[in-house]
Amino acid sequence: MKLYAALGCALLLAACGKSDELPVTPPTSTSADAPPDIPVMGREVRILALGDSLFAGYGLNPGEGYPARLEAALRAKGVNARITNAGVSGDTTADGLARLDFTLKSQETPPDLVLISLGGNDMLRGLDPLQTRANLDAILAELGKRKIPVMLMGMLAAPNMGPDYARGFNAIYPALAKKHDAALVPFFLQAVVDKPDLRQADHIHPTAHGVEEIVAGTVDEVAKAVPRNL
Repeated sequence: MKLYAALGCALLLAACGKSDELPVTPPTSTSADAPPDIPVMGREVRILALGDSLFAGYGLNPGEGYPARLEAALRAKGVNARITNAGVSGDTTADGLARLDFTLKSQETPPDLVLISLGGNDMLRGLDPLQTRANLDAILAELGKRKIPVMLMGMLAAPNMGPDYARGFNAIYPALAKKHDAALVPFFLQAVVDKPDLRQADHIHPTAHGVEEIVAGTVDEVAKAVPRNL
């Protein structure tokens, strides 16, 4: 793993072989690990976090993952959020697409917002960016049919993938966000760039402190993405 420069900024991703991927672990929960409730007023906002190990909380204790900490941060801002954690370590965009219908049907009520963090494993496996884009496009299209707003957590290609691959991969998230009128976080791991103390020993996944930094860097954008008509 190493830091790399992309889009004019030093950004973090794995500089490892194409067969490597974010570690696979079984999902431990379908909820956000129930962080302590912060009393808020208003209708409960149901948010679904569909993603890979960056949502699943790989290497962290229960309640320390991004969905749980984001829920607490939103509630602290007065948003009556309840986040369902549908993160599965090792998932590619194809995996996310394959389980989308089942995941949505398993919810008590349709989510008010879906957060998507998928694509990092596609890149680490060297999968064709056209296929990654097609899978994400299909996910967004299905959510659009159901009139469910989306926020994309963007990823960027590691430099060892080469400039041609990077051009194809890095363009996916802004292009699809524009096409489907989705909210966008350009690079999900921006907050832990050049901060090795915020990353676990594998140099990929954030520590609990790193998660807090990522939450702090994204909570306002997520709050803005919550539909105003709730």
